[in-house]
Amino acid sequence: MRRRLVTAALLLAVAAVSAVLGAGGAQAAGYRYWSFWEGDGGKGWTYATQGPSLVRPDDGTVQGFRFSVSEDSQDSARPRRAPDFGAVCAGTPAKDGSKRVALVIDPGTAADAPDGEEPPAPRTACARVAPDASTAEALASVAKPLRYDSAAMLCAISGYPRSGCGEQVADGGSEKATDSAADTAGSGDGNRADDSGGGPSAGVLTGIGAVLVLGVAALLRARRRR
Repeated sequence: MRRRLVTAALLLAVAAVSAVLGAGGAQAAGYRYWSFWEGDGGKGWTYATQGPSLVRPDDGTVQGFRFSVSEDSQDSARPRRAPDFGAVCAGTPAKDGSKRVALVIDPGTAADAPDGEEPPAPRTACARVAPDASTAEALASVAKPLRYDSAAMLCAISGYPRSGCGEQVADGGSEKATDSAADTAGSGDGNRADDSGGGPSAGVLTGIGAVLVLGVAALLRARRRR
């Protein structure tokens, strides 16, 4: 009887460890895409809640785009240049009947690039557009060609990347490991620290803990019946 109890305990432990490893592996997947950001008054970047075709920025605002591999909006990397309207549009004076939108375009790192491609250098541009123009229109005025998919998702800026659009990749965290301190310096708030460590979520750990508690309780009941 004791041998059966020990065997059952070992099997339970193996199942729990397998669940942890499986959860960690599942969270490693990410997506390669252009994320869209809005300058927060020169303080940093805020992930946009609408697509660039829906946002109609005011004169003097900064809009950013970053190509990277990430799991979701909470994990997405920010543009590595500061949202500084004055620096980007210093040579573009105000003009009646138009507005100026500063654009920061960051194609990301080599680790995020599709196979066979190298990311171009990050750049900025000051778009002078009509007062009612969207961010997408401002971007199109300075960074053609743009490429969209059938669902109007932005797939390429200035032709980068040549193909693909939001495809899933094996490692969702590789980009963050390649950003140097020099890359993120001066960006206002820098990239969000990745405190997940690629491990299982709290919900997964709670579920595993519940399974272990139930298993131990069953073992104790079995011992009392002896």
